[in-house]
Amino acid sequence: MSTWRKSSYSQAGSDCVEIGRGIGIRDSKAPTTHLPLSDKAWSAFLTYIISPSTSGSMRIGAGR
Repeated sequence: MSTWRKSSYSQAGSDCVEIGRGIGIRDSKAPTTHLPLSDKAWSAFLTYIISPSTSGSMRIGAGR
């Protein structure tokens, strides 16, 4: 079983996306299902969203 983690931006008890290392991502409202992601895919996703060339609307914290 993986340890699922919520973002530090999430308030206690709030609904959010959770990550499980080597497992994938899931919606905290529906924890029995998840989207499998390899470590390589997760790393590529993070590299993309923090890249300076990525559109501002796709970057972490956009809309805050």
